Amino acid sequence: MAKFQRPAPLRANWQLANTLTPYAALWLLMYLTLGVSIWLTLGLALMAAGFLVRVFIIFHDCTHGSFFASKRANSVVGFATGVLAFTPFAHWRWEHARHHASSGDLDRRGVGDVSTMTVDEYVRASIWERIRYRTMRNPITLFVFAPLLLFLVRQRFSSMGAGQPERRSVLWTNLCLLSTAVILSGVYGWQAYLFIQLVILGVSGAAGVWLFYVQHQFEDVYWERGGDWDFVEAALKGSSFYRLPKVLQWLSGNIGYHHVHHLSARIPNYRLETCHRSDPLFSSVKPVTLRSSLRSLRLRLWDEDAQRLVGFREVRDSRRTGS
Repeated sequence: MAKFQRPAPLRANWQLANTLTPYAALWLLMYLTLGVSIWLTLGLALMAAGFLVRVFIIFHDCTHGSFFASKRANSVVGFATGVLAFTPFAHWRWEHARHHASSGDLDRRGVGDVSTMTVDEYVRASIWERIRYRTMRNPITLFVFAPLLLFLVRQRFSSMGAGQPERRSVLWTNLCLLSTAVILSGVYGWQAYLFIQLVILGVSGAAGVWLFYVQHQFEDVYWERGGDWDFVEAALKGSSFYRLPKVLQWLSGNIGYHHVHHLSARIPNYRLETCHRSDPLFSSVKPVTLRSSLRSLRLRLWDEDAQRLVGFREVRDSRRTGS
């Protein structure tokens, strides 16, 4: 995989251009259409949300140091795209590295993943713990409320254990966001700015959370206890190959090739598909399609005996039959 880890400056700069230019143009068009039709502005905001997902993928690559060969270029572009995506660069880089180091490890859950209980944990839990877990795993919570809370609130504060560079990145990102909000409120009016920004952030955030959910929440996903956990197995079996229509694949920056990404986070997004097609190893990874991914919404608990994700109904039925 080493040959795919080399960044390509021309491809990286072209991706920046074909992402940031349309995103900026859509903000200009939204300004021009405000006095024409709010529905037209809303439609443009939805399009802008798609490009913000692509902005986040560039940001994501920069946190891995894979988008450019230059560490400084990754830091500068990562910080700037992080501001656009309401996410502090150094802080998210620190947290996301922990996700890559522990994904699929049952003994190291809780860092950059979707909260997942085992069947045994759920059966032993109190009624309030079950209600809390069911609420957290409800699709409305996951894809409507959680994205806004994550990007508007959670990312404004540093986590316990964060170092000074991570804390400073949160502070500087917040100052940049405040300055941007003041400037754009002066241009658009604060009501119009809030409306546009919340729509873009809500839709792009929901799409981003959905992508992350599908990448690690499917029936035969990989989970193991620490002693049996294996990095390669976790990458190839615990991260999905999400085969999307070409337009959605482009907007999501090839992140559907998540199994390749987890095997080597140093591969930039614009090389993931080529790497996937280059080796028979990856043909063994069963693809998740847009239609089949919807079935993952009913999967809420990890069954350690069956080695698969199951739904609440399956647990209830098995307890009734005593199996």
